[in-house]
Amino acid sequence: MSTRIDKSWVVLESIENDEHDRCVDLFRRPDGSFGFEVFRRDIEDAGLWTAVAYHSGAAYASKEAARAAAVAAVSWLAR
Repeated sequence: MSTRIDKSWVVLESIENDEHDRCVDLFRRPDGSFGFEVFRRDIEDAGLWTAVAYHSGAAYASKEAARAAAVAAVSWLAR
């Protein structure tokens, strides 16, 4: 787990691309807000997920709003 995903946040959904080397996590914070972060998994990282963007700082009112923002920000997710 990336340090950009706080341990108090609950990951609601992890969406991987078809190659299983990119992922978007949708999460809920204890304050009731939602967010997302984008990760990659490559050989040089020993297969660990590594955050590649700084989206986790944005807060959304719902999971659906966080998902819509993720789709707008992540090109492969919109397919």
